[in-house]
Amino acid sequence: MTTTTLTPHQARARADYLNITLWTFQGWIAMFFLAAGYAKLSESMENLIVLMQWPALVSATFVRGLGLAEIVLAIMVLAPLISWRFGRPLLLTATAGLLILQVIALGVHAVGLDLGLSLTNIFLIAITAPVLWLRRR
Repeated sequence: MTTTTLTPHQARARADYLNITLWTFQGWIAMFFLAAGYAKLSESMENLIVLMQWPALVSATFVRGLGLAEIVLAIMVLAPLISWRFGRPLLLTATAGLLILQVIALGVHAVGLDLGLSLTNIFLIAITAPVLWLRRR
């Protein structure tokens, strides 16, 4: 097995590409959860039940609280834009919280046999997990 040593330029280019990829993922995560949270806060419960079915099983307060939590976590994902020093811990906390929400949501959607929402959660897990893992360094 051979190993290759990267030149400083190559190492920096790889680090830059990784950083751009992670910021792209963070932007997608923030956009999705800002929109999802806003919908849970602003739509009527009747519309939410038609769109997602599971709100029929919980209280309106729970749905609205979840929407607020999603918005707060989405903003926290973008906190490093203001200050990396203070924003990084917020980012790590937010991505961990969103991963927990996504895994729970995947279970709820899978049990409800909602393939579309289950695939959405799988995609969100696939882009949130690398952000948490690689931003920990």
